[in-house]
Amino acid sequence: MVEEVIEELKPKLRLKLDSKDKELLQLMQDAFPLESHPYAVLANKLGLTEDEVFAKVKRLYAEGVIRKLRTILDAQKLGTCSSTLIAMKVPEDKMKHVVGIVNEYMSVTHNYRREHDYNLWFTVTACGDKNLRATVEEIKRRAGIPDSDVLDLPTTRVFKIDVRFKFTDTDTDTDTDTGEEGVLQVADSG
Repeated sequence: MVEEVIEELKPKLRLKLDSKDKELLQLMQDAFPLESHPYAVLANKLGLTEDEVFAKVKRLYAEGVIRKLRTILDAQKLGTCSSTLIAMKVPEDKMKHVVGIVNEYMSVTHNYRREHDYNLWFTVTACGDKNLRATVEEIKRRAGIPDSDVLDLPTTRVFKIDVRFKFTDTDTDTDTDTGEEGVLQVADSG
């Protein structure tokens, strides 16, 4: 299985990023502008046009470098939100299908494939316990995974993990200690 993942990743590992690609990725990760025209702001910082930035983002998305672009809210600070870590035993022949279902949910912030009986782990965050329970139940139902093959581990204590990639040798002009949770989705259907 590891060999299959490596083979799937080889084309992406050979991908060449130019300096503007790297600067763009660094800015998108560390200092995405909360403006009415964020790509124009990024373009100005990069010395590019907005169309050039859009073209780079589209290419990086098409090549799988960018998988998702979204906000991650701190559920604890919102007060009405909660999260849970789900571990599932997924039969190998259903893995691609189940991962596809899990990845459809915006409330899923982490998704990892593991070498273990419980081979798919993901975090679900939702506002309101009813919404969280309903989302988890819907994922299980759609995936066809029985309760006996699911561990539901609600968050009781939060540890700050801030995963950031270093694409450039320069720091972006933002405070990188935002108190927000870093997200790295590594599970995929391979």
